[in-house]
Amino acid sequence: MLKMLTFSLTLVRHGETQYNREKLLQGQGVDTPLSETGLQQGEAVGQYLKDIPFNKVFVSNLQRAVQTAELILSNNTHCSGMEMVLEPLLREKGFGVAEGRPKEDLKNMADAAGQSCRDYTPPGGETSDQVKLRFKKFLKVLFKQILDEHCLSGAEASSVTADAADASGNSANDGLHGVSVHALVVSHGAYIRVATRHLVEDLKCALPSGVKMSQLFSPCPNTGISRFILTLSQSELGPVLSAARCVFTNRKDHLENLSNAE
Repeated sequence: MLKMLTFSLTLVRHGETQYNREKLLQGQGVDTPLSETGLQQGEAVGQYLKDIPFNKVFVSNLQRAVQTAELILSNNTHCSGMEMVLEPLLREKGFGVAEGRPKEDLKNMADAAGQSCRDYTPPGGETSDQVKLRFKKFLKVLFKQILDEHCLSGAEASSVTADAADASGNSANDGLHGVSVHALVVSHGAYIRVATRHLVEDLKCALPSGVKMSQLFSPCPNTGISRFILTLSQSELGPVLSAARCVFTNRKDHLENLSNAE
């Protein structure tokens, strides 16, 4: 019998840094810590996700992501002592010569090259396809670890399509009904946008009813949360994705009280 396993993948962007606040590009070469606001956002997203028993936590090895993940784990009632896996495959898109410079500079460089900002790659930077390749490599690592660790324990779960109704609220548990394995990924804005596009367009994720594509692919706010429910099958060639569903993207409900306080 084919072994199947359903798990949740929750993606969180790091909290705000001073560079974010000043609209400067960080990419991979600028490794700044969280600002005071970023630390508050990290606490807020940690409180929001505190009751989800994450089995695996993968984090970009840039300090803004690591600090955010530490805040999420320290607030979590199930996994405060859990080891996170620092994963270079989750690092932000590289912006080459534009790193450390205002975002406006990138737009001007793109205009000068006759390209849209999203399609333009500065000298020394990464293309979106190169970022997508990193995410695909990461998914391979993730799928193998999830199946190796949880198929043996019999942590099987219900089909992905059954629970469309449980995504309609704004609860931190949306989409998790009947799912017993949970992975958390803490990464970066441009990276998460590429990852979401791959999951939706290439891997044909089922989408929440009534969602607009522009909403789905909109820029992820600092500590914005996206969630996908994925079902894996074991084949002779390794894990295969047999079903996928997007529950929500770029959620920021946990920040409402913060923005009121500022």
